Amino acid sequence: MMSHLYGRAVSFTCVAFVFAVGLLVAVATPVFAGPYEDALTGFTTDSFGDTDTAISGIAASGNPLAATVVEALRDGRLMFSAGGKTVFFKDKTEKLFDAATGQPAAVTPPDLAPVRLNNRLRRSVDAAIGGLTLLSPNSAIRLGAAQSVFRSRDATVLSVLDQAIAAEKEARIKRALTQARAAVILNQEDAKEADKIDAVAAIRERGDQDALQLLGSLPASSSATVKKAASDAIASMQSQLAIWTALQNTWYGLSLGSVLLLAAIGLAITFGVMGVINMAHGEMVMLGAYVTFIVQDLIRTHNPALFDYSLAMAIPLAFFITGAVGVGIERSVIRYLYGRPLETLLATWGISLILQQAIRTAFGPTNREVGSPSWMSGAFEVGQLTITYNRMWIIVFTFLVFIALLGLLRFTRMGLEMRAVTQNRQMAAAMGIKTARVDALTFGLGSGIAGIAGVALSQIDNVSPNLGQSYIIDSFMVVVFGGVGNLWGTLVGALSLGIANKFLEPFAGAVLAKIAILVIIILFIQKRPRGLFALKGRSVEA
Repeated sequence: MMSHLYGRAVSFTCVAFVFAVGLLVAVATPVFAGPYEDALTGFTTDSFGDTDTAISGIAASGNPLAATVVEALRDGRLMFSAGGKTVFFKDKTEKLFDAATGQPAAVTPPDLAPVRLNNRLRRSVDAAIGGLTLLSPNSAIRLGAAQSVFRSRDATVLSVLDQAIAAEKEARIKRALTQARAAVILNQEDAKEADKIDAVAAIRERGDQDALQLLGSLPASSSATVKKAASDAIASMQSQLAIWTALQNTWYGLSLGSVLLLAAIGLAITFGVMGVINMAHGEMVMLGAYVTFIVQDLIRTHNPALFDYSLAMAIPLAFFITGAVGVGIERSVIRYLYGRPLETLLATWGISLILQQAIRTAFGPTNREVGSPSWMSGAFEVGQLTITYNRMWIIVFTFLVFIALLGLLRFTRMGLEMRAVTQNRQMAAAMGIKTARVDALTFGLGSGIAGIAGVALSQIDNVSPNLGQSYIIDSFMVVVFGGVGNLWGTLVGALSLGIANKFLEPFAGAVLAKIAILVIIILFIQKRPRGLFALKGRSVEA
């Protein structure tokens, strides 16, 4: 019995010993073992050739950390220790992680250095990221991966592309994946002619500048049939792109025209009713932009959750603050200068300089940061037409302001009095209308509209003391071209000048385009001194 127990004890001891030895071997096994770990060592030699090999090895390893490591390399966050032959990556907060395990680094090696890249390696990185993310559950990541493969044209991801195309459910992403596969096929010299012709058709469907460049740089070994198909596709795409370019310029022109309309509409009111050349109108726009900055600064400090509502809060504040400033300017300076246009121009120019210097003293001469709410950020595409949300909402806002102003002039007592004073000031006064009160309210209304124009412009331009100076001359051009005091003329003038400017810029440049527009307006005024839509009435026609 004792011998039996002894034998069992010996057997148990042997098993325990073998287990302990196995555990010791497992613990003592180097961290770098396996395809992924072997590929990582290529980053530690500081050789572009070894780095290229390491990128391919990482991408092919299937390790969950592969995408993280390659993205860190792309962003300059991949580090290595030549002495320890170890690789690390930093996250967005600069915290260091071991690339082999994904765990936070226990110590930071003293010889830590970033892994270097050149242009050839950047293409390899783009290709690797594309291949690693083609099967991501996130649709945005898959779309970005397809675009990366389209640019890199790396043949090593062709099999993954086929899997992604077969598994893709979203039509937009499937189309992008198909076009990426077509780009890879066209870049291969040994691909079948039929496959290349199908690839040309897929690229033709894309129809943008990248597609044109791809079809224009086919390998010299391509067959005559493939080159003919590519040539036909290029001709078709060029005609389509010409149409899309015209539409894009029209959209840019409408966007610029809406900005000019918003900046000029208040000037049209004061100029039409009061006959005042207000050189401080641009500073009202600037004040509205600074009101937006102050509102956003307070929200960031006290309640960041309200940031998306910052513009809704800034619009009424800008209107009333700049309107009050306008009433103060009219009551304190301009009321004494009616009928003296040169003195009025000089006085308002002096006021503009005072306001600019006051803002410089209060906020400094540098640009101030004004952010965009989430609903104004980003863009979307319609064919080859790119539409940004901030410009789209500014156009919508401009037309809402225009409609509201038309309603005020048409359906309110103040609007009726303003129209009466515009058409015949003496008769309006004889009928009991207090023209001085109308003048003050009109100047305040024009200044208030300029203030909310500043709110909109803060989303597309730099908020600085010189903001208003960029729009004052264009505003006068719009008012004179459209017809002094006529809102419909201001609308047509603003949109016409905006579109004409954007169509001239590609041929003449921004500066020459503005000069050409100015010359055209001067010539036009020689024929129609009162603009496109002249006001009617005994006073204005006298």
